[in-house]
Amino acid sequence: MGLRSTRPAAYPIAGLGGPMSIRIRAYREADALAVGRLIQETFRTFNLSYAAPDEQEKLLGPFRHAHSDDPTHQQRIAEVIEAPMVLVAEDSDTSELVGVLRARPGRLHSLFVRSSHHRQGIGRRLMERLERETIQRGGEKITMQATLFAVPFYERLGYVRSTGIRSGSCFDATGFTYQPMKKTLTPPKLPSAENSRGAARAS
Repeated sequence: MGLRSTRPAAYPIAGLGGPMSIRIRAYREADALAVGRLIQETFRTFNLSYAAPDEQEKLLGPFRHAHSDDPTHQQRIAEVIEAPMVLVAEDSDTSELVGVLRARPGRLHSLFVRSSHHRQGIGRRLMERLERETIQRGGEKITMQATLFAVPFYERLGYVRSTGIRSGSCFDATGFTYQPMKKTLTPPKLPSAENSRGAARAS
């Protein structure tokens, strides 16, 4: 499932322990266990800290069982991860998954980056892939329901608040607050015929 693509390129990113190579690739079914644990740990730490422990379990839904060996739990988590587009960020040196994006062209479902890899450009690269894919498919904007923790990040990428803060359900709980956001996409400019002729004369 996810995007079918050619061999993904790895780019060096400066981390706390020195440069590392991160590649963005399509999600594979074998990634489900690692992705489920990444979502559980990141979602709980950064988005659910306000909630009591029992409420956190409800808000996590099937991801509260991310460390379970029960095949039923693992299957349910794999089903929830499913989306038209699922991308992962992988450390090329260790094969550790450090980020995941779930979406469809024009709509972001969720984005998580491991806390140890925040502020290293990984989330930005995942979003850039989504934006390019959306433009290629004729989309003109991306919408989302951002968690309040993530709003400043998306604003730095050019997303704006489309309404006030809303409250809704999240798996087995209600009262989960989120911020609707959107971004109008600008297709890359193609070189004009005049510029192309000028480049040909200069070569």
